[in-house]
Amino acid sequence: MTAVEQKNKSAITLKGSSQIICEYLDYGINSILYQRGLYPPESFKTTENYGLTILMSQDNKIKEFLSTTLNQLKEWLVQRIVTKVALVITNVKTVEVMERWDFIVEYEGDTSQGNEQTSSKPLKQIKNEIRDVLKQIASSVAYLPLLDCLCSFDIQIYTKNDVVLPDEWADAQPANVKNAQSVKMRSFSTNIHKMETVVIYKNDE
Repeated sequence: MTAVEQKNKSAITLKGSSQIICEYLDYGINSILYQRGLYPPESFKTTENYGLTILMSQDNKIKEFLSTTLNQLKEWLVQRIVTKVALVITNVKTVEVMERWDFIVEYEGDTSQGNEQTSSKPLKQIKNEIRDVLKQIASSVAYLPLLDCLCSFDIQIYTKNDVVLPDEWADAQPANVKNAQSVKMRSFSTNIHKMETVVIYKNDE
């Protein structure tokens, strides 16, 4: 096998990079739902990935919602039209936004290659970067205020203006947090997509 063939075999494609981003969001969002106590701990099950034990919701409605959302997101990431994904946590009674997790997307590398764009960054290195972010998400409960009210969550995807929305999607207003404080986590990159993770929370002190 020549060096060129070997390089191509291990290269990450645009679709593959979009898949990596969506997989991170699936684990990250589930971890947040568990850490922030939105659902009973017994409705989560442990799984291993990135060298970590991660808790994933076993609730069929949540699994279906995330699956549908992330499948659509994957398409839009390939088209390079997503700028941000926001996980919005809201007080059920007052509808006040208690917390928002922003996953900010940047596009890297030679985008002029269109769908043929690839990255030669080793998958192991990317997974190590993702592991570091997920560790920070898990330890965020140490400083985030307790959510002592019944909360629900939603996901907003921010796109460039020229997107045609599927029927089940609707335009939404930005979810702003009052008296906001924010903490930025580490970022990770596939060399095609770069993702920043920031938590914005209500600071009543």
